[in-house]
Amino acid sequence: MLGEMISESHGKRAPRKVLATGASGFKVEVSFEDGGKIYGHDFTQFVTYTAESRPDGSVYGDGQGVLLLQNGEIATWKGSGVGVVKAGGAVSYRGAVYYSTASPTLSRLNTIACVFEFEVDAAGNTHSKTWEWK
Repeated sequence: MLGEMISESHGKRAPRKVLATGASGFKVEVSFEDGGKIYGHDFTQFVTYTAESRPDGSVYGDGQGVLLLQNGEIATWKGSGVGVVKAGGAVSYRGAVYYSTASPTLSRLNTIACVFEFEVDAAGNTHSKTWEWK
C-alpha cells in the first residue's frame, strides 16, 4: 500500500547517449538534473539511468542518483522501473527506488522502500513523484 508522498521534483533531461542498437531494439544512457522537496526540504538531484527497449515496445530502466539537500546532507539511491515511449520521444515510467544516507535529516529513507512516477515530455522536461511503500 502506498504511504505518504515523500518527494516531488522537476528538471531537465540532458542529451541521451546511444549505447547499443540492433534487430532486438536499443539501449540508451539518460541523465537529468532536477530539484524539488523531500520531506519538506529543498533538494537538487543528479541522475543517470540506462533504458533498454523490450520486444513489446516497452522500456526497462535501471539507474542511480545523488540527492543533495541545501544544508549539504547527501542521500544516494538505486532503482529500476518500466515505462513506455510516447509521441515525440516523451517517456513515462513507474518503478521502485532504495535510498542510502548518513544524513540525520533523511535517515528515515534507509528503512523504507519507495515507488515512483517519472515523466519526461517531448521537450525533455522531467517530473517525478515518490511515495513510501508500506
